Amino acid sequence: MQTQRRVFLMTVAATGAAVLASGARAQAKLDDKDPQAVALGYVSDATKADKAKYPKYAAGQACGNCALFQGKPADAAGPCPLFAGKTVAAKGWCSAYAKKA
Repeated sequence: MQTQRRVFLMTVAATGAAVLASGARAQAKLDDKDPQAVALGYVSDATKADKAKYPKYAAGQACGNCALFQGKPADAAGPCPLFAGKTVAAKGWCSAYAKKA
């Protein structure tokens, strides 16, 4: 009885660890044609932002220096809460850009 309980608990612990590890895997890269990306005017290269459609865009703005960017400063890409489960290019831009303090 004790052995079965011990095996069960070890199996549960191993399964939990595997689930946590899989959640930490790399997220999918956001495609410029993704419906959410299109809705927010996201482009993976900020210099290609539609300046006529998004007049608030200014040179130098990029996901990497946006308050919403959750990657590290040196990362080429990182998570953004606006695009759950996907990473945005640090050199990208969208209409929700907010300068990092």
